[in-house]
Amino acid sequence: MMLLGDKFPNFTANSTEGELDFHQWLGDSWGILFSHPSDFTPVCTTELARVIALHPEFAKRNVKVIGLSCDSIASHVEWCKDIKCYAGLNDEEKFPYPIIEDHDRSIAMKLGMVDKDELDTAGMPLTARCVFIVDPNKKFRLSFLYPATTGRNFDEILRVVDSLQLTDKAKVATPVDWKVGDDCMVLPTVPEDQLNNVFPQGVTIVPLPSGKNYLRKTACPIVQ
Repeated sequence: MMLLGDKFPNFTANSTEGELDFHQWLGDSWGILFSHPSDFTPVCTTELARVIALHPEFAKRNVKVIGLSCDSIASHVEWCKDIKCYAGLNDEEKFPYPIIEDHDRSIAMKLGMVDKDELDTAGMPLTARCVFIVDPNKKFRLSFLYPATTGRNFDEILRVVDSLQLTDKAKVATPVDWKVGDDCMVLPTVPEDQLNNVFPQGVTIVPLPSGKNYLRKTACPIVQ
């Protein structure tokens, strides 16, 4: 079982963009690997089309996205035509990200992405709807695991990327339902006598019945 902060396992795989080594493909970018139960299925098609729509937003954040499904490359290529149609692209436009072939479930098994309650017509378990976020150091930073019947919220995935990238650079945490531009919470590890130096924009301490000054808010830092 992977723990947050572990090095994300490397693997080689065939994809719609050819054979790839995951770590080499990632390079110095952040990466999102998201898996799908099967090609030509309704929920999966809506998800991959949504990723097409959000692809420029991921690119702005130095994030590469890559899908995985247990069907063949030939099936993926045909499916991509439906996905592009649903996303409003014309047939000549290039599909903007690769989809991995995992017909033997080897990658899904290695990464714990199998849904044992959902089987295909041959009785093999389907790949669950998993999301892995990996940073440029190849560290495993975050995951979501959905059953095959529940589609993901890619706006939330984009939001957590924003949080991870911000909190890597600033001494803050992001509170419930945070979005870029909202106030952040000062980390408990920042001593009170350093607040003015670390947060020149100011800090607001929220009074609480306990009298403990641990709820400290500050404007969302601007980081490069």
